[in-house]
Amino acid sequence: MPARYSRPLRRPLPGDPVGRKLIERVVRVDHAGEYGAKRIYEGQLAVLGDTPAGDDIREMASAEAEHLAWFDNELVARGVRPTALHPFWHVAGYVLGAGTAMMGPRAAMACTVAVEEAIDEHYQAQEAALGDSEPELKGAIERFHAEELHHRDTALANDAEQAPGYRAMKGAIKRGVRTAIWLAERI
Repeated sequence: MPARYSRPLRRPLPGDPVGRKLIERVVRVDHAGEYGAKRIYEGQLAVLGDTPAGDDIREMASAEAEHLAWFDNELVARGVRPTALHPFWHVAGYVLGAGTAMMGPRAAMACTVAVEEAIDEHYQAQEAALGDSEPELKGAIERFHAEELHHRDTALANDAEQAPGYRAMKGAIKRGVRTAIWLAERI
């Protein structure tokens, strides 16, 4: 992975969740994230469905659907409540997807780059926090992480960086995703 997409991971702080609380937080936030990704792609496909970009988006959406199904099962199996912000993600994800797609295929792909770069950081931190304590959960996260990086690379190959206002749009979306992650972990 190119260094420009990596951020150094912070060290655990006093008060960071451990044990069951950590697992609940991981499952809850990752479920919320996969649901949000599903909704982003649904919004993008509503606008770009029958286009070459739509074909790539459909492929990425299929992977997100698999990730979401896995976390749906984990919520039930582990008795973890979903985020209370689920209705907000339902609307916000779709609006973000449709809005960027209305700006054109490159903007839709720029959205994917921004989201996946934030998720890259997020999954790196989770992998470090889990250590060897939850091999099945960590293995799934590692697999999904690799697929998210593939989505980022697909978006870059589809001229995401050529979108008008790319840097500003990417920065705003990444800040939004980081905020969404922080909220979904806690609420």
